[in-house]
Amino acid sequence: MKTMKIKIATYFLALATMAMFTAGCSQMTRTQKGAVIGSAAGGTIGALIGNKAGNTAIGAVVGGAIGGVAGAYIGRKMDRQAEEIKKTVPGAEVVDAGEGLIVKFDSGILFDTGKSDLKDNARTNIQNLAATMKNNPETNIMIVGHTDAVGSDDFNYGLSERRANAVRSYAAAQGIASNRLSTVGKGETEPIADNSTEAGKAQNRRVEIVIVANDKLKAEARQNAQ
Repeated sequence: MKTMKIKIATYFLALATMAMFTAGCSQMTRTQKGAVIGSAAGGTIGALIGNKAGNTAIGAVVGGAIGGVAGAYIGRKMDRQAEEIKKTVPGAEVVDAGEGLIVKFDSGILFDTGKSDLKDNARTNIQNLAATMKNNPETNIMIVGHTDAVGSDDFNYGLSERRANAVRSYAAAQGIASNRLSTVGKGETEPIADNSTEAGKAQNRRVEIVIVANDKLKAEARQNAQ
């Protein structure tokens, strides 16, 4: 609950800062958001993304953002990859994240309850996602595992780590370079919904795949911004 209170407080702070945007802000493309994330508004936009993703995923996107015209260049790249993912990976939710993408799977799509072995349908989803990763090689990918609050902290941390590693291993087996892939397990520490309800628990049981520009793409973006 402490995490949720912090996120709620940050959310209202973000609303105050976001007053500069009109009601049309909800229609902003990822390209437009790419132009402002990494600037003064970057952190607050990241807070708004936090309603759909955990703090680790948000930090990976906002922390690596460069903003400005170069950020918009990266945003256009992310727009195209997002559309590709939406068309080819029906089990995934793509979260708008400016200069990055957060691809989210409910853990039930990938794993049986309490397990870390990928289901058959999960393998198909990851194969399709890996294809888009290969089509966009100038990115780094972080895989973040999450659980609900049922069970002990130690079990949930371990389960979230095993699930993230299972996704990483299978993505690497599809030809994704291992140096592009990293993993982290967060257990129950980054809820995005209320763990006191079944619906909330279901939302908290998830895997987030964060796609961000690598140094080569950032250099390309800066060159094109000149």
